[in-house]
Amino acid sequence: DLKDEKKKARMAASRAVLEKCTMMLLTASKTCLRHPDCESARINKDGVFHRMRLALEQVIEIVTDSRPNGENEIAPISIYSGIKEFKNKVEGLRENLYFLSKENLSTMLEVILEHTEDFTDSAYTSHEHREHILELSKQAKMELEQLVSVWMQAQNQKTKDLMEDLEVAILKTCQCMNELKREVHNAATSLAADLLKYHTDHMVLKALKITGAEGNLEAVAEYTCKLSEQKEQLVEMCRLLRHVSGTEPLEITCIHAEDTFQVTGPQIISAAETLALHPSSKIAKENLEVFCEAWESQLSDMSMLLREINDVFEGRRGEKRVYLSLPRPGKHNANLKALKPVKLDTEEQAKIAKLGLELHLLTSSVDSETEKWEDQENEIVQHGQGMSSMAYSMYLFTRGEGLLKTTQDLFHQAEIFATEGTKLASALHAFSHQVHDDDKPLLLLEAEKLISMCKQLQVTAKASVQGKSATFAKVDACILKTRNVMTLLCQLLPLCCKLLRKNKAGNGCLKPAPPWREDRIRTGTNAHTPERRAETFGIKSLENHVTNMTFLESK
Repeated sequence: DLKDEKKKARMAASRAVLEKCTMMLLTASKTCLRHPDCESARINKDGVFHRMRLALEQVIEIVTDSRPNGENEIAPISIYSGIKEFKNKVEGLRENLYFLSKENLSTMLEVILEHTEDFTDSAYTSHEHREHILELSKQAKMELEQLVSVWMQAQNQKTKDLMEDLEVAILKTCQCMNELKREVHNAATSLAADLLKYHTDHMVLKALKITGAEGNLEAVAEYTCKLSEQKEQLVEMCRLLRHVSGTEPLEITCIHAEDTFQVTGPQIISAAETLALHPSSKIAKENLEVFCEAWESQLSDMSMLLREINDVFEGRRGEKRVYLSLPRPGKHNANLKALKPVKLDTEEQAKIAKLGLELHLLTSSVDSETEKWEDQENEIVQHGQGMSSMAYSMYLFTRGEGLLKTTQDLFHQAEIFATEGTKLASALHAFSHQVHDDDKPLLLLEAEKLISMCKQLQVTAKASVQGKSATFAKVDACILKTRNVMTLLCQLLPLCCKLLRKNKAGNGCLKPAPPWREDRIRTGTNAHTPERRAETFGIKSLENHVTNMTFLESK
């Protein structure tokens, strides 16, 4: 029932800790009971208890709106929020030359530049990024000096020439801050992308499991050092991402991720040491597996968080895409109230886990393809991104996570996904009018396939079923058909992108733009308004609710 975004994000972080620690606590306690004299097993168990206590304390803080010792929470200031506030003050000089002092403005800039030292002092920042950040920091000081000089003159003598000079100084200062913001964003996100790609194979975790099961203490010690290094890299990555996260909920998510890596790393080490001391112990092996899974899960979450941060920075969405909404009883489906929502049990979720994983991989492929397009506002890209996010929410459902809580939520999401696919097919038909005859048949064939698949999915999603086994069969069919559509989408996006690139290269594969494109340009101001986008996904009334959701809220 929380309304405040920060509280909602903090509560979601606490809940994520408690949910993940529940399984850890079970295996850690069993290991401790099985090996009561083992120091590493005791340390492992105590670590889980300590983290759960901290999470519960945070829940109490949020619910009671108070801190244990009565002190106020001091939130760390990020570079992104600092620049935003600084620019607001600078632009405010247009309206009022006297509302703040030059000392206030200089102090604000100093604080921002102090935070950029987190990047320039980091061992993981590339030399190129470090040099650019230092250069822009120096330029920002010079632009502010020039602004202050003109500003002071304008306070004494408000002539037309001076006001024009002030406007130029304001624009140059803001432009410099925008460039600095982009540079630190690129530094943080490129580091994160490289680290996440490098650590996806989980080689260190695999080696720890093998050497631990062999009782090879020397090898375990070697790999624990490597894991500690990996932990330091990921912690630093989270700290830098926090500076560029763009919203307070995403900042909180970055802090939570940093804490998770900071705590889980030593817990894996203690679990591995316990297994190495007791290599034949099944519970010690299971315990290490649980902690490794938590690490892998957090790495997976970081990929989604990175995508959220990039989208917020590029303005492709607000704080959450609106098409991840839940159905509204009585609005989307007249029979919704009469249907009893059903949740899948553990066994059923296990059965669809493989399909879900395939869906997850396909969403990553589609996202990768859409990122290759220079024009992110292209209608084909917009529909592709929308379908990818909806498919991702369906993947989370197969894990028992995310915003889709019941089978009815899933069926409704499948309907909207199919509708979005049909709209994509219409955009492809329109695009085919620009394509010359040689390329048109293949494009139209793929578009027809898409229409057919989406119709089948809609029929499946709308079909009435009764009974647990029939409901599960419908869930399985919806996810399977969604997967098939996403597979086709992975083929369609590069094909369309290729045709557009041919046109840019001057190969003449496209005809001149037909009238429908001119109409779209004329109405372009309305094409991407929040109302238009919300209507696209059939969830207009839930816009305000879902834009306040955070990445962790779906956990």
